[in-house]
Amino acid sequence: MNYILFDGPARIALLPFTFTRPVADIRIGILTIREKWEMRLGSTTTTVTEDYLSEKFPMVEMEENVMINASFLPNAILAERIGNLQKNQAIFKGDDVIGFYTQENQEEVDFETYEIIEFEGECLRVEHTWDIFANNDAAIREDFELITEDRKSQPIPKSVNVISPQNIFIEEGATLNFVTLNASTGPIYIGKNSEIMEGTVIRGPFALCESGRVKLASKVYGATTVGPHSVIGGEVNNAVLFGYSNKGHDGFLGNSVLGEWCNIGADTNTSNLKNNYDEVKLWSYETEGFAKTGLQFCGLMMGDHSKCGINTMFNTGTVVGVSANIFGSGFPRNFVPSFSWGGNSGFTTYLTSKAFETARLVMSRRNVDFDETEARILEHVFELTKKWRKE
Repeated sequence: MNYILFDGPARIALLPFTFTRPVADIRIGILTIREKWEMRLGSTTTTVTEDYLSEKFPMVEMEENVMINASFLPNAILAERIGNLQKNQAIFKGDDVIGFYTQENQEEVDFETYEIIEFEGECLRVEHTWDIFANNDAAIREDFELITEDRKSQPIPKSVNVISPQNIFIEEGATLNFVTLNASTGPIYIGKNSEIMEGTVIRGPFALCESGRVKLASKVYGATTVGPHSVIGGEVNNAVLFGYSNKGHDGFLGNSVLGEWCNIGADTNTSNLKNNYDEVKLWSYETEGFAKTGLQFCGLMMGDHSKCGINTMFNTGTVVGVSANIFGSGFPRNFVPSFSWGGNSGFTTYLTSKAFETARLVMSRRNVDFDETEARILEHVFELTKKWRKE
């Protein structure tokens, strides 16, 4: 069977992260949503997404296909139901479609002609940006079981101070000495060729993905995910870094999500709790206003390629778009549009010529090319987000 992941109605609510990727390529837990589905189904997937993203994330349609709503995270039961879908069948949860069968010559999908199968089990779903960190605890636990099933961990080094070692899995090539790992509060996954430096204290659930690094004497609380080739240091609590992003110095990052190729300057701090302990509101690209999250704790949402200078202070519930560059004293406003340059004293437009020059340099340090496809995506995002910049 050919499986195709589609963005669905959650895409806009998941901006700025979905400016530069399909919903399927959001990382939550240890794996991206796509990686979860592929492991569960034992099959590769392709994507239906925005036209400007389709060159990088193409769709492959075959004679028989199953379309899957990428905002739903698979578990064993849901993946089995999806894998068993037959012609003219669809799986719903309430009013929302999870997956349905289609044929290549099928011109339209009319669910009134389908057999509707109601999924009554529990499953995780990502419908808003804050769901990424809010559901990360449960997602790490599910991924840990999936990845480590019937596998044996590398031995825990003798110098490691460990609690509940049965909940720790270390991949080949990982380096860690003279650190404290407390997995009594949740599993700890340490990825291939990653490094945890001396003096670090980590409480699970925690995931350090391939070639990730935790700097000297870091303090890390669950549920935190450090994506591939990402770096953290200082104090981190319930944060998700998608990949290739750095928060390598002292300072606090909590209840936050960083996309790819982000950099957090030394001694930067994010507030994750309002002084009056009130509910946090976040900028919504759907309503173009501030939306209630239902959360008391919520920090920073930062899109791909954004950076901030040393000693930056982010207010509770700040949203930063794609390719923003923030610096200077004081608190920047709690919605920073994509391709903004500046800080508390005001912003100007960060021209693509300058932004691309920086992106090319940053990516080359990790031996990744900033190619024409990436440039075209960011050019499109620049145009899409003009209305929020004061130009």
